[in-house]
Amino acid sequence: MTAPILRSLEALRAVRAEWRAEGARVAVVPTMGALHDGHLSLAAAAKAAADRVIVTIFVNPRQFNDPGDLARYPRTEARDAEKLAPLGVDALYVPAADQVYPPGFATSVSVSGVSEGLCGAHRPGHFDGVATVVTKLLLQTGADCAFFGEKDFQQLMVVRRLVRDLDIPVEIVGCPTVREPDGLALSSRNALLSGDSRAMAPALYRALEAARQALEAGAGAETTLATARAAIMAAGFAEVEYLELRAAADLAPLEAADVPARLLVAAHLGGVRLIDNIPVAAR
Repeated sequence: MTAPILRSLEALRAVRAEWRAEGARVAVVPTMGALHDGHLSLAAAAKAAADRVIVTIFVNPRQFNDPGDLARYPRTEARDAEKLAPLGVDALYVPAADQVYPPGFATSVSVSGVSEGLCGAHRPGHFDGVATVVTKLLLQTGADCAFFGEKDFQQLMVVRRLVRDLDIPVEIVGCPTVREPDGLALSSRNALLSGDSRAMAPALYRALEAARQALEAGAGAETTLATARAAIMAAGFAEVEYLELRAAADLAPLEAADVPARLLVAAHLGGVRLIDNIPVAAR
């Protein structure tokens, strides 16, 4: 059975009040819809950790710096609800824009440090939009825990920082990236890839894995990343937007994997921007 769809903050708060009276532990999985198995893994993890689970679906206009990208973003609410039905989530919160950003809305949440560089350098205002909408959704749902995928690792770090800095009483749970059998990280954007581009796309993960092995064996970042960048371009990608080694704890740039680290990449293929990242153990 599909979960009830709540479209107003008033309806959400009424349901949340009932659950609070029951003493239920509530989890939220914030999404922009177009759900795939990666999202479903988050919902399953939330279901295992909490008594009640809310999945939010809201295509947040404030995190898009390209109006065309916003217009192209897939919207598949009915299909999303069907995919979630077997998992037994308790509610879908699908608010209209005025339920998140009411008339006269004039507040923005901005997180410095971990938002800088990487996607933050190439998508101006993106993480302010992410931080603002996540703050709103955490406060609106009153969740005890929230689940995010590690594929958007910089986003996860931004969310952890804002929750810590603003004393929002919620546990942030990061869940491993879910991949296709050929290694491609699941993403709603994968549906935009042509057949030829889809066949080339796993080269991104292969390059990350080869770089990880070299870094863990003691190679320096500069040479290793140059080799990985060349491999990605040779596979048919149009551009490597960034490919960097950062500290897992705070995203500080690294010259070698001398602390637990993360390799992060964004690259363009067939007009589609793909991102990925993998952990790198300290050597």
